[in-house]
Amino acid sequence: MGLRITTWNGQIVNGIRNPFSYQPWRDKRTFAAMFDTLESDIVVFQETKIQRKDLRDDMVLVPGWDCFFSLPKHKKGYSGVVIYTRQSVCCPIRAEEGISGVLCPSNSSTSFSDLPEDQQIGGYPTLTQASIALDSTSLATDFVTLDSEGRCVIIEFPAFVLIGVYSPANRDETRDDFRLGFLNLLDIRVRNLIRMGKRVFLTGDLNISKEELDTANAESAMRKNSMTAIEYFSTPARRLFNHLLEDGKVYGERDHGRERPVLWDICRSFHPMRKGMFTCWEQKVNARPGNFGARIDYVLCSSSMKDWFSDSNIQEGLMGSDHCPVYATMKDVLTIDNAEVILKDVMNPPGMFRHGQRMQELSVKDMLPLSGKLIPEFDRRQSIRDMFKRNPTLIMEQSLEITDQSETDSAMVLSSNAIHDLDIQIPTQNVKIAGYDATDDLSILRYPGPTHRRIASPLGNNKRQPPEKQSNRPSKRVKSVSTAPAGSNQTKGQQSLEGFFKSKSTEAASLTYVPITKETSPESSLSRTVLSNANQQRAPISTSTDSMLSETASTPANLEEDITSMSMPVSPLGKSDWAEPLSVHDPIESKESWSKLFSKPAAPRCEGHNEPCISLVTKKSGINCGRSFWMCPRPLGPSGAKEKGTQWRCQSFVWCSDWNPKVD
Repeated sequence: MGLRITTWNGQIVNGIRNPFSYQPWRDKRTFAAMFDTLESDIVVFQETKIQRKDLRDDMVLVPGWDCFFSLPKHKKGYSGVVIYTRQSVCCPIRAEEGISGVLCPSNSSTSFSDLPEDQQIGGYPTLTQASIALDSTSLATDFVTLDSEGRCVIIEFPAFVLIGVYSPANRDETRDDFRLGFLNLLDIRVRNLIRMGKRVFLTGDLNISKEELDTANAESAMRKNSMTAIEYFSTPARRLFNHLLEDGKVYGERDHGRERPVLWDICRSFHPMRKGMFTCWEQKVNARPGNFGARIDYVLCSSSMKDWFSDSNIQEGLMGSDHCPVYATMKDVLTIDNAEVILKDVMNPPGMFRHGQRMQELSVKDMLPLSGKLIPEFDRRQSIRDMFKRNPTLIMEQSLEITDQSETDSAMVLSSNAIHDLDIQIPTQNVKIAGYDATDDLSILRYPGPTHRRIASPLGNNKRQPPEKQSNRPSKRVKSVSTAPAGSNQTKGQQSLEGFFKSKSTEAASLTYVPITKETSPESSLSRTVLSNANQQRAPISTSTDSMLSETASTPANLEEDITSMSMPVSPLGKSDWAEPLSVHDPIESKESWSKLFSKPAAPRCEGHNEPCISLVTKKSGINCGRSFWMCPRPLGPSGAKEKGTQWRCQSFVWCSDWNPKVD
């Protein structure tokens, strides 16, 4: 199989990392495994949504791959483009960031357009070209702003120039000028490169559908905006894009400087009448199962290259984003200037391949300044996986015989006398190190470092060593664990969560136990007097058990009354609580009551399929913005409208504020 180039907008939430949440990517979760699954040799990602500080080893140090990033300069988690190239197949000879050439290479203050000619890719837009195209000198001069969002990476091979782009989307009118400025610069750069005699391969997310066949929403968009087909295809961005393509529809006279098309739609050329060949679907309405989408991701090439390709298609079955990958496969043998050339010979620097066989291995000098592997954080480093393949081991010996006197100054002897110089914490139970038993005092070991080492001299030099300097710094206190005596009365802390909600004093402790006798019974006049005057003056009542026993236990006839008086709790006012048992907390009942309070109401069922509806929130500006509603859970059908009596989304709709499950 020849060389394959794949473009993929891999964003939804996490940008370039998002596909790893889906099959088949989440099994191995590495970029190398992903590229092997794609069977691609050059991969162009858009919307990486990362900054330089977010780069990780697994992104940059991919074994066997080189990478070239264009990251946003100001906005965080926004746009971003990266191109990965398989080093065993291809190696670029130049690489740049941005369209205009005003940006600078890494560790340099010279812009790409000001580099020597042998280091330039060329074709840079001029202010005159941009002013004529945009009819606005103020925007044409602001090339830095157009290239500040990380939307373009350009790499050059001997065979062609590869441009990976992420074009601004048509979100609102406030970004129309920026979008048109970017597309105009892209058009100028492509035409300038072709005018120089270079071949161009343009790929990426251009956020433009070329014709009716490339979008499922064309008719509804025309009706909504009251536009004709000519007006729809004459919108500024779509008209500009069609000027580039050989089969593009351009109504009326062509624009000045764009009299002839220069690019070829590779994927459409292999599937000229295929309907539903979409590459992007709206995730909010779950439009992918019904294939209600648009084709906005392209693989395009110069007209002189259109015979170089053997296959091109979309990979709509690969999940991981609201876009799907699109690829184009080049032939192993190309025809260039009426001569057959092996592909690898023209996809690498001169002399590296000859007749398809490698003659020279890649080295550091072959890496380009824009390479991600030359970023200071990753320069001359291995991947994190390779770093842990060989684990360092600590070799401990009891003794070491030194036979060469010249090596005594550099010998490091770790003997039984040096064990206490190691800085390694080890357990003191069931541990044996170099013949030492666990009963020895090995709780703290110190390893001889560069500033603290002990060397055994075989000559037995008894030269007096200077005493070690004592530091005035207080020694670090070691946290000790105090053990309390077995019989000590220490208060325990909270033992469980339930103990937090229990009061320290029980309810029974607040009750006063008084003996009930004939004189103190509630029926007696004395008792009634005490109850009536309880709120005004309360006499002290003895609660001593001994006093109660001394008053009533003298007469055996009062034994029954004593038992009654000792067992009946009486409130401070004298009212008996015997007939009013304490309330019991039922945890199951409490859990159910809280669950009913915080649980969501039962979802209504849709009319067409009798399935539970899903709840969404209105984000469209207006009086209903922020309101929640229920709708059919089925995905949107190919027509893009709610259907009745089909397997796709029905017309069920109800506002959440209007839904009352008790009434229904």
